[in-house]
Amino acid sequence: EKSMYDCIHKMRTRIMTSPKFNGDRILGAILFEDTMNREVEGMPTAEYLWTKKSVVPILKVDKGLEPEKDGVQLMKPIPNLNTLCEAAIANGVLATKMRSVINQADLTGIKEIVEQQFDFGKQIMAKGLVPILEPEVNIKSPEKQEIEAMLRAELVEQLKLLRDDQKLMFKLFLPTVDDLYEQLVTHPNVVRVVALSGGYTRAEADALLARQHGVVASFSRALTEGLRDDMTDDEFDALLDTSIGEIFAASKASGVKKELHAHE
Repeated sequence: EKSMYDCIHKMRTRIMTSPKFNGDRILGAILFEDTMNREVEGMPTAEYLWTKKSVVPILKVDKGLEPEKDGVQLMKPIPNLNTLCEAAIANGVLATKMRSVINQADLTGIKEIVEQQFDFGKQIMAKGLVPILEPEVNIKSPEKQEIEAMLRAELVEQLKLLRDDQKLMFKLFLPTVDDLYEQLVTHPNVVRVVALSGGYTRAEADALLARQHGVVASFSRALTEGLRDDMTDDEFDALLDTSIGEIFAASKASGVKKELHAHE
């Protein structure tokens, strides 16, 4: 297992130390706990990202998924969440991320998954970090569009229960209906809405993202598409530059101001 993590960190280090990877086009980078506890060029990873690259370090805090029930997979318990948040702050991390999955349009399950995300989110906010809530909709679900509408409604309801000073982010799958998440993008408690791309090629994800006004990319798989360990530094940096450039352009296109309109 250590050898596997060593290989993973080697590739991540190559990406982070590339001259093409910096805060000019990248807002943040999500780290596993193992990555946070390692170093890049002799510096703790989070410190390196912020001080050398001007990229916000974000920590993944969930412990994986429970078996499916009521059409969803909740997160496993996070008994050490407070300790993990304290370690994140000590390492210079500014935000967290946690993922659960929705497979079916089951209102009971969707309510439960949103409540769990917000419950953990409030615990994280109380520690002084910004939580990224990621209730991922299964791209393969035949009910994807219906799930997304139900999810949005539940997210809006939970946002009503927050205090003015409680700020969070959402990481959501690119929706079937364009601009479905506008109400979240403009909500005063929402710092930002970012989109995940799993299951799409980078070109497909970029095209969909450009139509979601106010949403920016959180494309891990699309970003690393085509990158290989055996590439020369010039080849690696050139492809990474292309990937970042295309994703940045799609995010910038989605940032064009657009009048908010309600989806019934």
